[in-house]
Amino acid sequence: MDETQFWEIVDSTREAAGGDPEDHADLLVERLAQLDPEAVIDFARHFETRFIRAFRWDLWGAADIMLGGADEESFDYFRCWLIAQGRHVFEGALHSPDDLAFLLTDFDADTDGDAEDVGYAADEAYEQLTGVRLPDLGLPLQDRPEGEPLDFDEESAMAARFPQLWSRFT
Repeated sequence: MDETQFWEIVDSTREAAGGDPEDHADLLVERLAQLDPEAVIDFARHFETRFIRAFRWDLWGAADIMLGGADEESFDYFRCWLIAQGRHVFEGALHSPDDLAFLLTDFDADTDGDAEDVGYAADEAYEQLTGVRLPDLGLPLQDRPEGEPLDFDEESAMAARFPQLWSRFT
């Protein structure tokens, strides 16, 4: 599975789900379960690579503003949600997290920004196909976010760093 196929699966299942993260996860599992186990591993590797790429202080700061606070667990779920938004939003957010203010036309902190189940879709599909757990993907672990740490409680610094998000979400 190449990157284009990965994003096609993400996009088509998100559109079919109407953007609902729980429905998206269910449809993603159904779609992946139609593939062979190696393709599911490839999908998981693409997903996890992007999950790791998004482990950055600036994206965590954006999530903190958008969600009204983001601990480590909620930032993990936010990163799953960000990938689930598709290539355009994901790559745009990596380029400039503040651009999420206009990359997303609708955002409801109560229902959006949390796609934990999307993050487990490949695991679930692989287990359905094989009866065993998804094998280790062999990707490097990252114990600290990339970039300069941010103090999320420093409102003036956060407003200056993320002016568009600050204006829209606070």
